[in-house]
Amino acid sequence: MTRNIRHAAVFCALLLVALVVNAARVQIGQKPEYDDNPANRRPDIARYQQPRGDILVGGRAVTGSRDTGEHLRFERTYADGPMYAPITGFASQAYGTTLLEHAEDGLLSGADPMLAPLPLWNDVTGAHNPGGDVVTTIHGAAQRAAFEGLGGRKGAVAAIEPATGRVLALVSTPSYDPQLLSGNSAAATRTWKRLNADPDKPMLNRAVSRTYPPGSTFKVVTAAAALEAGVIRDLDAPTRSPDPYTLPGTRTKLTNEADGCRNASLREAFEWSCNTVFAKLGVDVGVRGMTAMAEAFGFNDDGLRVPFPVARSTFDTSVDRAQLGLSSIGQYNTRATPLQMATVAAAVAGGGQMRSPYLVERTLRAGGSLVAAAGSRPSREVMRPSTAALLKELMTGVVDKGTGAKAAIPGATVGGKTGTAQHGVGNSGTPYAWFISWARGAGDIEPKVAVAVVVEGTASDREGVSGGGLAAPIARAVMEAVLGG
Repeated sequence: MTRNIRHAAVFCALLLVALVVNAARVQIGQKPEYDDNPANRRPDIARYQQPRGDILVGGRAVTGSRDTGEHLRFERTYADGPMYAPITGFASQAYGTTLLEHAEDGLLSGADPMLAPLPLWNDVTGAHNPGGDVVTTIHGAAQRAAFEGLGGRKGAVAAIEPATGRVLALVSTPSYDPQLLSGNSAAATRTWKRLNADPDKPMLNRAVSRTYPPGSTFKVVTAAAALEAGVIRDLDAPTRSPDPYTLPGTRTKLTNEADGCRNASLREAFEWSCNTVFAKLGVDVGVRGMTAMAEAFGFNDDGLRVPFPVARSTFDTSVDRAQLGLSSIGQYNTRATPLQMATVAAAVAGGGQMRSPYLVERTLRAGGSLVAAAGSRPSREVMRPSTAALLKELMTGVVDKGTGAKAAIPGATVGGKTGTAQHGVGNSGTPYAWFISWARGAGDIEPKVAVAVVVEGTASDREGVSGGGLAAPIARAVMEAVLGG
């Protein structure tokens, strides 16, 4: 009898062990399979059962959460949604997440293992941590100045702190209110369809996801290449450039908008944006030298993230000499994001040193303790300090007595470069107005901000599209905001 009881006890213990092992297999081993099953709503219910962490600008939350009282309980809210949409993106119960909401989703939702008190603690206990907060590098006043400066026009602004790589402003217009996509109602569905059907593409982040021909702003890169290669040694020496310039191997004659470009010095050519001079300089430097300089500035880099991906800016490496001439004035296949061109200006402002741009300063737990900080970003040398000093001199001349006069700030040193980029078959498209710049306040040792602005002109103002007229005043407003604190 005793032996039978002992056998039954052992059998029950084995059944208990089998039950525990099976439960562990289902709870841990098969958890991903069940979580990914479309019929399982538990992950969604758990995900929206608590408020989401916030995205902060200057210590102020520009996101929030609203209790709906439904199964998917908390919906995302946004303060100044259209202004900050190119940074936050959206967090939607129906359509997922984008931009910072996507890149930092684990932390904001509370799912990041870094938020757990112990490794694997949440997997074992089933607990869910409160969402953490993301502190951005954005300068609120600069962001507003860029957004209001663009107004109703299509375009984008990117601003960087040259010494660190901190992104100070990132604006794209037209924009949208991400809060209208937060829920899963019929209204959210209608908004989604409307935004996707809009020909102006308000959900496109033009600052980082669209590339444009940079036009004459690319002449900063060409000037750097010519100085580094020794093709130019004296800013004021004649460049022996014809006007018009016949592109090598063709009968195509390149001309200028400005007068006085024949044999102009680099200083004169830069101030008045002489196409003929810079196309010839690019050809004289050669494909290898121009490619090396463009790539040193960040062109042809597929891996830039801020932390969301940035579209690849391109400089074509398989061009003939005629195509190289056009590429060297920011045409042909040369394409750049506004963030890339802000980085070009920042490298000049930084004395030839470049730091990768970044948007997240630090991440915090719900109680305010630190999860991770950006830390110091390594710099790389784009050009010699002496070359950067000469480019600063050239860019300052554009604002002091050239095409960028509308970017001047009383009491500050401002350097800039205008650009009006042609595009389309036979240059039939409405030009893009560009301006890139940097500024140093009267009491500053080094420039505090570098900016790139692009404005997409309209057919009605085609004749009035210019970087100095449309884009430079916006850049000035952004620089003033940063210099003013």
